[in-house]
Amino acid sequence: MDKNCHTYQAYVDILRRELVPAMGCTEPIAIAYCAAKARAALGTLPDQITVAASGNIIKNVKSVIVPNTDGRKGIEAAAAVGVLAGDETAGLEVIAHARPESRQQLGDYLANTEITVQAAHSPHVLDITVTVRKDDDQAQVQVVNQHTNIVRITRNDTVLFEKEIVDAVDTGKPDYDCMTIEDIYDFAMTADLADVQDLLDRQIAYNSAIADEGLKNNYGANIGQTLLKAYGTDIHIRARARAAAGSDVRMNGCELPVVINSGSGNQGMAVSLPVIEYAKELHSTQEQLYRALLLSNLVTLHEKEGIGRLSAYCGAVSAGAGAGAGIAWLCGGDYKAVIHTIVNALAITSGIICDGAKASCAAKISAAVDAGIMGFEMYRNGQQFYGGDGLVLKGVENTIRNISRLGRIGMKETDKEIINMMIGQ
Repeated sequence: MDKNCHTYQAYVDILRRELVPAMGCTEPIAIAYCAAKARAALGTLPDQITVAASGNIIKNVKSVIVPNTDGRKGIEAAAAVGVLAGDETAGLEVIAHARPESRQQLGDYLANTEITVQAAHSPHVLDITVTVRKDDDQAQVQVVNQHTNIVRITRNDTVLFEKEIVDAVDTGKPDYDCMTIEDIYDFAMTADLADVQDLLDRQIAYNSAIADEGLKNNYGANIGQTLLKAYGTDIHIRARARAAAGSDVRMNGCELPVVINSGSGNQGMAVSLPVIEYAKELHSTQEQLYRALLLSNLVTLHEKEGIGRLSAYCGAVSAGAGAGAGIAWLCGGDYKAVIHTIVNALAITSGIICDGAKASCAAKISAAVDAGIMGFEMYRNGQQFYGGDGLVLKGVENTIRNISRLGRIGMKETDKEIINMMIGQ
């Protein structure tokens, strides 16, 4: 691919926008970020906090442990630690460097602060408004469509910042519409690695460190460790176990950061850790690992763009197919192997639902990565799913469009029912 063409630069810009560090599950961190921004706008520590959140935010915060809160879960803990200890300039690392004294104050602050949680009646899947008050003053911050996309900040009756809410999050974002699997493959094979090496090195380092932690210590249901104990240490199992172990850690309050994909740490780990493990097994060169990661990351981003950041469709499915694409290429596959791997993988796991962030996400990641590996093993053994098999259509882009339609449109009512069940309605 010509380095000077529009598509090449778009892919570099997309990767720089998407492969960013985050500490903790991104939905509670988004609430903490909003709360920290609101406290900064207020100019003092509030004694009242109101959080209005869309259903998918509530779903993804309800059961996950918030880092730097001594094991606390939920929206109240996320908002309180954001207000008390958050660095409003740090984006998704807002509570990554919370001071010990602030953490020690959290219990008392939660006990003595009025925190109200409300459902946001919003057309946007991702919508958070945090309002903070102290005496006669109040400040409010709203995030829409993306975890750190602030659309409005007010203090009392003064609007400090405001921008239009648009479906595409913002008009300055890269051209995601130019993505196709064919162009992604071309980019991954020919990109000047100097343009992306820093991003990939950070992804390898951060995500490998959290997987190591998950395989050494006790987190959640210990899916990563269970896989190794139950099924041994074959590469197929190790690839699944490392991705699952990272999720074990992240869903259960560890303070290590990860590099995310499509706004999700779980997807960031699922798309990278199996590829890294296969590269070790195959004694791949560093360049081969980089190119496989470019492939896996961009395939996942392409799949997720049509579905949306949050839905009833489990994001691990897309990441597992992306990982399968990277593994297929590392194992000597060509473009044909990659596209068949993606289609096969999506056909296997297209029914996994998202019922919020929690310990079982690690098991879903294991299943999705297994589907990615199976998708490739089917191809190299002369097997495949054909157009007309369920949601599979002839042509990888057509199959991706079907899956996107399922996740974005077909599962809207499913999403509502999941949320209702989770909040006891």
